Amino acid sequence: MQQELASPTKHAFTWLDLNDPSPDELNKVAKQYDLYYTVIKDCLEPDHLPKFESIGPVNFIITRIYNPDKDTDGDTIQELSNKIAIFYSKEFIITVHRSSQPVLDEIKNRFVDPGHCGSTSELTIRIVRWVLNSYIDPGLALAKELDDYESALFLGKPTKQVLQQLYYLKRKASSAKRILSLTEDILHCLQRSEGDSPVLQDTLDLHLKARTIYEQLEEAATHLLTIYLSMASQRTNEVMRVLTVFSAFFLPLTFIVGIYGMNFERMPELTWRYGYPTTLLVMIGVAGGIYGWFKRVGMRD
Repeated sequence: MQQELASPTKHAFTWLDLNDPSPDELNKVAKQYDLYYTVIKDCLEPDHLPKFESIGPVNFIITRIYNPDKDTDGDTIQELSNKIAIFYSKEFIITVHRSSQPVLDEIKNRFVDPGHCGSTSELTIRIVRWVLNSYIDPGLALAKELDDYESALFLGKPTKQVLQQLYYLKRKASSAKRILSLTEDILHCLQRSEGDSPVLQDTLDLHLKARTIYEQLEEAATHLLTIYLSMASQRTNEVMRVLTVFSAFFLPLTFIVGIYGMNFERMPELTWRYGYPTTLLVMIGVAGGIYGWFKRVGMRD
């Protein structure tokens, strides 16, 4: 669907918005506005990562907005975000996306219609800023979720489901951090091409905030996973320790019982009157000696 959100008759530029355009429709717009064919190809790829290109008078940006409506177990860049492509020059700006983006209508109502955006570059910066802002609330929600997992890990009995959700959280944070890292290059390119402005500086500050949130999330999730694995390893070591203690007690006793359980005819102890109690006393002595050794080396607990 093609929609004109701003026209030269009412504004200083043209804003054309394309929602899920067909290749023919997009090529027609590209021919009308003299857009380069390689960027049109990139625009049609739904999985393309954020980037900035400048071809003649037209600048081309791909950015990805966080999509919280998808499956909560989605952990890849494509599952967590939707692409918004932006073409802009001094005379026009064209936004292209495959799914409905209410944020663009909100930007139009708040900034374009009242005349608060005097140029396409300022409008582009505001779109990028709102894209970055879409990562803040989900990041804070993931931080709260991480606190719950931390409490379950240290104060409760962690389950396999907690470990699985913690892994998904780490993957989400890692994917979002990668998007934000690539978006930083876009901001630097905008800064070089458009110069400093209050809106751009505010956008840079917002980017730093968002990136810090997801970096801390990834680091904390990795730390909790490491602690979980260490605790699991410690529990395994405790089990092995108990089994080792039992083996140390019963191995020599089993050896003694095995010898005297063979019942060979020429074994003199079999007919000895005190053979049975003597064997029991030897076994008790061996067990007592092992216990004393464990106590001396600090393994009695």
